[in-house]
Amino acid sequence: MADEFTVTPWEVTGDIDYDLLQKKFGTTPLDDALVQRLSKYGEVHPMIRRGIFYSHRDLNVVLDQYDKGNKFILYTGRGPSGNTHLGHMMPWIFNKWVQDTFDVPMYFQMTDDEKFLFKDLTLHDTGNMAYENALDFIALGFDPEKTKIIVDTKCMHKLYPVALKVAKKITFSTAKAIFGFENSTNIGQIFFTAIQAAPAFLGTEEYGKQMPCLIPCGIDQDPHFRACRDVAPGLNYPKPATMYCKMFPGLSGADKMSSSDENATIYTTDTPKAVKKKVGRAFTGGKSTVEEQRAEGGNPEVCAVFKYNYCMFEKDDKKLEEMAQKCRNGEILCGECKMCLTEKINVFLEEHQAKREEAKDVIDSMAFDGFKW
Repeated sequence: MADEFTVTPWEVTGDIDYDLLQKKFGTTPLDDALVQRLSKYGEVHPMIRRGIFYSHRDLNVVLDQYDKGNKFILYTGRGPSGNTHLGHMMPWIFNKWVQDTFDVPMYFQMTDDEKFLFKDLTLHDTGNMAYENALDFIALGFDPEKTKIIVDTKCMHKLYPVALKVAKKITFSTAKAIFGFENSTNIGQIFFTAIQAAPAFLGTEEYGKQMPCLIPCGIDQDPHFRACRDVAPGLNYPKPATMYCKMFPGLSGADKMSSSDENATIYTTDTPKAVKKKVGRAFTGGKSTVEEQRAEGGNPEVCAVFKYNYCMFEKDDKKLEEMAQKCRNGEILCGECKMCLTEKINVFLEEHQAKREEAKDVIDSMAFDGFKW
């Protein structure tokens, strides 16, 4: 069945029908008119052109404020429970484009508390992963003067007053309806959404004036921000706007790259040898023999290798379409595509890993409110 999938902030399974999910969550399509409006600020990012970022809440409202001279706060985050993979990087790369295009400050929340509450991890584990994940975030080149990294357990003195205001406005019945909490749910999990909401309002608190907030992230995080938006007017905060992306595919052909399937997941710390091995095993839309492939062509729409190019590794739309046509016409074989993708990923990772090392020199300076790692 088309609706046999699960998308929550903590679980994504099944073949996702993104149009149906959009209807279920009640978000708005990122339509041609809004894309055209975005083009007035600079070249539209490929992730928008290709429908990877495809849905939003009140993006037009934030742009209206921006056009009046009121800059917004940019906010996204990461739940540090393991090493960073390309699926985590995709929305961060998009956030970098937003910061560059609109010249706005950025909050990056590391929810080490969330992963402690929801997974079998210690706070020591989640704290260490927050540091490692933050290096990957910084390596993408965010403006160090305008970007602050929030680690929840280190910044709670700033987050907690805001989170308390949010928590007081959300009833247990509302939280249960949104998140499906049960009697066995620990009370930390129930409270957590108030912590994730806090950075959306932190700009207003820190700047002492109404600061709009834009949150580009995966659509799986929408339940948190629905609750956040519902309480904003009663707390005299602007409703945060959101932009939602689809999940980054796994090499196995799954809709979402998952850390639980290491052989189908590219990590930022992978070696060239590991990348070659993983891409070599990738699911493709090719035929079982070279002869069949040449005669009948392949199917790029289901091919993980093509999807990687579509999502991240081929920015030129014309080259991407040529790649697809050559596949359909049998002019190119899966092995050739895998070799090309392997080279692209390894070039990207070589540069990224060098910048990741450099990030160690600036990570303390980008800590929100001056905490020390």
